Formats: sequence, structure tokens, C-alpha cells
Amino acid sequence: MYKLLTSEGRARRGEFHTVHGTIETPVFMNVGTSAAIKGGLSSMDLKEIGCQVELSNTYHLHLRPGDDVISSMGGIHKFMNWDRPILTDSGGFQVFSLAQIRKIKEEGVTFASHIDGHKIFMGPEESMQIQSNLASTIAMAFDECMPARSDKDYAKKSTQRTERWLLRCKEKLSQLNKEERTINKEQMLFGINQGALFSDIRIENMKNIAKLDLPGYAIGGLAVGETHAEMYSILDDVLPYAPENKPRYLMGVGTPSNIIEAVWRGVDFFDCVMPSRNARHGHLFTHNGIINIMNKKYERDSLPIEPGCSCPACLNYSRAYIRHLMKAGEMLGMRLCVLHNLYFYNKLTEEIRKALEEGRFSAFREEYSEKLATRI
Repeated sequence: MYKLLTSEGRARRGEFHTVHGTIETPVFMNVGTSAAIKGGLSSMDLKEIGCQVELSNTYHLHLRPGDDVISSMGGIHKFMNWDRPILTDSGGFQVFSLAQIRKIKEEGVTFASHIDGHKIFMGPEESMQIQSNLASTIAMAFDECMPARSDKDYAKKSTQRTERWLLRCKEKLSQLNKEERTINKEQMLFGINQGALFSDIRIENMKNIAKLDLPGYAIGGLAVGETHAEMYSILDDVLPYAPENKPRYLMGVGTPSNIIEAVWRGVDFFDCVMPSRNARHGHLFTHNGIINIMNKKYERDSLPIEPGCSCPACLNYSRAYIRHLMKAGEMLGMRLCVLHNLYFYNKLTEEIRKALEEGRFSAFREEYSEKLATRI
């Protein structure tokens, strides 16, 4: 399923073959939590800006409209009119983000719905059933995403429980893929490496889950409070133990610089809400650094957000106009900003792939890693 095309140091250029098409890696997955990108982007827009993989959230879609509703509509691909790969998160991140309204035990996790407070129980089997109903291309294993600063005893116990949950996920999904009513009988399961900031726990966990020969492996529990240096250190320690012949996915990361640095260390898949969230506040990425379109200096600026950019916003509108839309609270302003940032991310991973193909990724990293984090 994963084919390594070329490498430079630990950085990898590959292809991942799925039932919904081939994913060129490294890849950035565009996050549409509730089967839509916040900011008014359609699935047609996603194709126009070069999105390869859309990511949706199991927990949110289970609550609204209900995975049973989406299943009855033919699965998430038909529901949102998207014919390329879709990855669904397992609900495990909500174990972290909804810490005030959940209770964890061996069977799974009891949540209070953030919408109306009603009790929901989700364990490995429930998460797999929901994701099977959604019929995504890739289903993520149900795990506990711990805070970065968890103490070692808790981190070890939690990671061991996540390992036990992974075995249950594998068994359940294997069973669901054989059922006649299942929409996507080739749904793939990615396991998730955990262990907070403890390299020894993470390495042991990666060794254990690698034995399960899953289609892919994720590094979870990063970008949740640790420094960039700590995150890179964990990647340096753990990725040598991840299977070479399977894709590696760094969950919830991150900035353009984070992506370049993680690719350098051997990561293939990324996702993050940050580019679209920042765009909705006027923070826009360019190859020279980050601009805030709300600044007064753009009030009469006739240039596009980034000269030379081929996104729909840059091809058709000026900084002055987009700034006006944002200041006036017009939805079009947010939409244009989100289109630009996601195009930038999709283009960035395309540029990384090209640099790897041409054996110049080291030079690319040197030129852009720091520059893309600069505020202009």
C-alpha cells in the first residue's frame, strides 16, 4: 500500500495507495471537522486548491448529524461529495480536549456531549463502528491523548491501555470489514503511538504496535503543550522504530516550519486546524513569512496576499479588498483567507515532494524552515 519512491536522509517521498485513490506523500490533510472546512469552502474548492486528503472527526459527526444518518446517505464520501481519500479521527483527541467532561476506564470513555450535555460512551468497538458507518478511507485507532506534562507512572499506564485498545480496534474493524452492509470493506486502520514526553515509553510502544503490521502509524500526543524542541526530540527518538514500509502520520501538527522539520525526521502525513483557524483571523502564510491582513499598512495595498501565488484569492483580489472584507465582517473575507492558507499548505507539501525528488530537500529546509515562521 505504501511505496517509497526516494529519500534524503530520513526524509521520505512516497505514494500511499487506497481504495479512494493514491496519496502523494508528504501530504497535508485539510481538516473539515464536521465534514466541512470552516470558512465556507466546498469539496469543489478543495479540489481547486490541491487537497489530496480531507480529515473529519468521529466524535463530532457521531453527535451531529449522527453516523447512522451519514451511513444511510451512502457514507461520508457521498454525503459531502468528495471522491478522494478521507481520514477520520477516532474521538481519542476529545479524551484530551474534553478532560473536564469525561471519565476514562478500561472499557472506554464516558463523555458529556459539548452540545447538550447528554452522556456518550465511546470505546474501541464504538469508535470503529462509527468510523465504519462513516466509511472513511482511513480509520484512526481509539486512544487516550495525554497532556504533554503527564507524570511518568500515568503515561506508562495510559499507553499500555491504548495498546490494549488498539488490539480491540483491529479485531473490531476486521470484523466490520467483512459484514455485508459495510460501505467501505477496505477501510484501513492506523495505530497511534503515545507516551507523552518519555522516549523510553514511546519507543517501547512503537516496537509493540509495529508488530501488528497495520497499514499506517501515527505519532499522537504532540502539539499539546510541549515546546517545538521537545517535539522534534521525540520524533528523533521514536521514528527509527516506526516501520519503514508504512506511512507515518504526525497528528495535529502544525506550522509550515513544523512540517518541514518533521519531514526531515521521517514523517509523511500531517493535519492541523491552525491554517484555517488563523486565516479566519486574517493571519496569512506566505513564502516570506506571516502577514496580518488587518494591519493598516494594507489599507490601500493593490498587491495580492502573495505575489506569484495561484490561489483563487491571490489571482482575483487585492490585500486592500480582502482587508476591507475582514474589517467589515463579510463572510467572503474569511473564505478568501482560508482558501489562501490551505492552498499555501497544499502547495508547500507539493514543493517538499519536488525538493525530495530532486535531492535538494536539505537546501529547501535551510532556506524556508526559519523564514516561514517569521512575522512580517
